[in-house]
Amino acid sequence: MVYRAVLPENMNGQEGSALAGKTAVLTYKGHPLRRKDNLIYFGSMSDKYIVMLQVMDTKKVRDMDMATRVSVQLQLTDPEVRSRDRVVKRAEKESLYRAIDVGAIWLERALAQT
Repeated sequence: MVYRAVLPENMNGQEGSALAGKTAVLTYKGHPLRRKDNLIYFGSMSDKYIVMLQVMDTKKVRDMDMATRVSVQLQLTDPEVRSRDRVVKRAEKESLYRAIDVGAIWLERALAQT
């Protein structure tokens, strides 16, 4: 998996202390990842589609919680569409890696059609 922390363009060349209040944007395959509790949004809200990943179950491995069941949904970003009608595709995977891999494929294919 390729993860890259990307700083906003206007922050290039600034001192490290100026970056203290700013957060880096994590991207995967060129699309931003945003996390809120057990939800991960993959893609940009300015695009027609995004992928929502929801961690349903976890198990303890050493001192970390590992996802064992993840829901994947390809969704429309159109605010005019009712929330339950926004879901284009859905699946459930046994790990976060497999879920984000499927989501990345769905997102790339959906955005290529628009």
